[in-house]
Amino acid sequence: MRILLLCLIPLLAACQSRGVLPPPAPIAPEGRDHAQLGQIVELASGQVITPQQLVERLAKAPRVLVGEQHDNPDHHALQLWLSRELAAQRPQGSLLLEMLNPDQQARVEQVQAEVRAGRMPVDTIAALAWQPGWDWGLYGALVQYQLRQPYPLLAANLDRAEIMQIYQARPTLQGTASTAPAVQEKLQADIRESHCGLLPDSQIPAMLAVQQQRDRRMAERLLAAPQPAMLLAGAFHVRKDLGVPLHLADLGAGEGNLVLILAEVGKQPAADSADYVWYTAANTPEDHCAKLRKK
Repeated sequence: MRILLLCLIPLLAACQSRGVLPPPAPIAPEGRDHAQLGQIVELASGQVITPQQLVERLAKAPRVLVGEQHDNPDHHALQLWLSRELAAQRPQGSLLLEMLNPDQQARVEQVQAEVRAGRMPVDTIAALAWQPGWDWGLYGALVQYQLRQPYPLLAANLDRAEIMQIYQARPTLQGTASTAPAVQEKLQADIRESHCGLLPDSQIPAMLAVQQQRDRRMAERLLAAPQPAMLLAGAFHVRKDLGVPLHLADLGAGEGNLVLILAEVGKQPAADSADYVWYTAANTPEDHCAKLRKK
């Protein structure tokens, strides 16, 4: 009998855990034959790791920050996959979205309660007051999955009124990591570049304040959220050298954070910007600056 029980122990362990399921196939049209496609790289060492290794490592972190390119469908498919695989490794405490504002939180909680009770809203977009600036065709599957989960779905952004107030009267940012001159200079340069050089210099300080207060809010919400917590936001927001992790450090939580950036093949994140980068297929290139100049 003792021998039989000893033989059963490995089988029981195998039943309690499983390897991760294969990641979703590429959706975006470009880069399907690129050598980087599907690679997951640990930036500090340059080591290529497997999806299984990534999930196992992220599952140990109290806080996971995932950076996306908002319009890339592969990034949203991988976020959904990652949500499922992490939950299979350990209970998830909460999920936070840049795409949700505080004034939507009560709606999210109401809808989540109804969905858990088996009552799916006729119009989920209206029920959540989902903002049209975030393409529901890209975010819908992920959000609907999260609404069915036992853990809370949380807003991580600023309300529009808060943004306007910051723009008009810039608050003083507390902390040394986020206010370092090199950090603020790089952020200002990115603001200029992202606005194609069309933004007047007089507006740069206010835009910087908004950017950093958004990052501070994400850090605050991430710290207050039930753990393990995962934040999904634009890749620039989650950068270790410029974004939310600096604010976490200023708030006394510099440890326990892991950053994964989802990047299109051919784009090389800075070595100190993340812990891991996952290379995906790419959207067809567009000249966004040309469109902006026309406006």
